[in-house]
Amino acid sequence: MLRVGVTGGIGSGKSTVSRRLAELGAHVIDADAVAREVVEPGEPTLDRIREHFGHDVVGADGALDRGALAALVFPDPEALAALDSITGPAIGERVAARRAQVPDGVVSVFDMPLLVERGLWVHEHLVVVVEADIETRVLRLVEQRGLDEQDARHRIAAQATDDQRRAVADVVLGNTGLPEALVAAVDELWTSRLAPWEDNLVAGRRSRRPDRAAVVAPRADWDARGARVVARIGAALARSGVATEVSHVGSTAVPGLSAKDVIDVQVGVRHQADADRDDVRAALRDAGYVLVERYTTDTPHPDGADQGDWCKRFWGGCDPGEIVHVHLREHGSAGWRFALLFRDWLSHEPSERDAYAAEKARLLAIDDRTAAYVEAKEPWFEGAWQRATDWAQRTGWRPL
Repeated sequence: MLRVGVTGGIGSGKSTVSRRLAELGAHVIDADAVAREVVEPGEPTLDRIREHFGHDVVGADGALDRGALAALVFPDPEALAALDSITGPAIGERVAARRAQVPDGVVSVFDMPLLVERGLWVHEHLVVVVEADIETRVLRLVEQRGLDEQDARHRIAAQATDDQRRAVADVVLGNTGLPEALVAAVDELWTSRLAPWEDNLVAGRRSRRPDRAAVVAPRADWDARGARVVARIGAALARSGVATEVSHVGSTAVPGLSAKDVIDVQVGVRHQADADRDDVRAALRDAGYVLVERYTTDTPHPDGADQGDWCKRFWGGCDPGEIVHVHLREHGSAGWRFALLFRDWLSHEPSERDAYAAEKARLLAIDDRTAAYVEAKEPWFEGAWQRATDWAQRTGWRPL
């Protein structure tokens, strides 16, 4: 089941996105609707709100007086945090129970205003952020919802900033034009990414990079994309306790280096056998990755080194819009160490980075097929391993 989080500031139009996704076949859970359910009369959450904020936030009919509560919490960050601490767990439990009932083959959408603020975005396979400028949002809240302008601005200020949302957004949908334009953007997202991603998850099929012309110029978004993948994998493996670190490695982790548009992530595990534990495999599958059985070692360096010190498990992501490779290696092994060293060496030595880029260009000019290119790089890596090792000794570099 593909999990998609939809979020955006109040008045941004995220509900329009969620409605269209539902029309396309997604199962949508509206956090605001669930939030209303958990504070209905008779719910223990309402009792806790009354205990904390006083009887004035509950009307004579026993129902929550939303206006009175809003007047207390939105101008006061501490009061808002207290409310979130009361309602958040109840909402989370109910949402989790409903998502558990969504069948395979159906995209599960979580429409959640506070997805960023509560750190819940790490549990979504994809986060869609809907954006509109503040003045547009204020106007919508005043004209469409009947809010007082000052109240609208307090509510906007109490939420995450646009920059905070963009930092975790896999997709940003602008919503300052016609509603039809936003709907068209959702349709394109569904057709090109969400539907095929769900198909890949059901089939257990990873996404592949193109066989030719895979190497591209450096992209400014590689670091942010890598950080999101690292955070999600770290969250997925947190319960198992096997990961010593999760790191963005490979060429896309080196600023200014041309690379295949692939996010490589290394997971250090305490023991290589931990990578084969049932709970670890289940966590990675749930996070959207597929185990590739045939890739169990890296090429040892230096030539003739013990193959056993270069063992790994390799998982591939299923997202057609983001190729991700995950390498599980034993913490402290030669393969684990070299992945971190290679990244840091090239990042700190621009001349070596540029030499590697030149070697890539030379090999691609001979044969730009991915398999041929990867194989042809190995002789260069033998020399690079020695130069990187010398650099580590000279500078006192240590992994992590």
